[in-house]
Amino acid sequence: AMQTQRAIRRLKPDHVDDELVLHLIGLALRAPTASNAQTWEFIVVRDPKIKKGLARLNRQAWGLGRRIAWRTSQHDASRRKIFGGVQWQADHFEEAPVIVVACLKGLYLPFLHISAASYFGSIFPSVQNLLLAARAVNLGAALTTIPLWHLTAVPRTLGLPWSVTPCAVIPLRSPLAPSPLRPSGSLPPP
Repeated sequence: AMQTQRAIRRLKPDHVDDELVLHLIGLALRAPTASNAQTWEFIVVRDPKIKKGLARLNRQAWGLGRRIAWRTSQHDASRRKIFGGVQWQADHFEEAPVIVVACLKGLYLPFLHISAASYFGSIFPSVQNLLLAARAVNLGAALTTIPLWHLTAVPRTLGLPWSVTPCAVIPLRSPLAPSPLRPSGSLPPP
């Protein structure tokens, strides 16, 4: 899974079983964290109204950044392909059967850079575990933070208390097209 991991944004609206989602989150929870605090919260979103709210926030933020992205990638086919995937994801965001929102509990101090690095650095190993676990079972996934741009609308959309900070959004489902990258089943030589 590590050799073939990539962001997969073009996804089918196929159902993803609850038991599988909980298994993936269980694997995410095995990741290391600062001080072994494990202050994670994973929210599994299936409610169409909440998915629609996250999709609206995603489209608003991507709408602002899209022009810059297309201009800066004008002569770079690889980047344009990536931004095409981001656009597809924005257009079809709420169609994901399940969206996992990775959150952290506790006070976040945005005015201290080291605080931000330490705070958010605590959750991304678990998010990577989730992405790798999804890849291992041939589910498509891509970490995005685009829908999280609005500091009050996102927690309100998710029904979160002020002490829980959403850090990453991961739509999960089957890839729209087969991935050209397949797990090899073995580790690379040292």
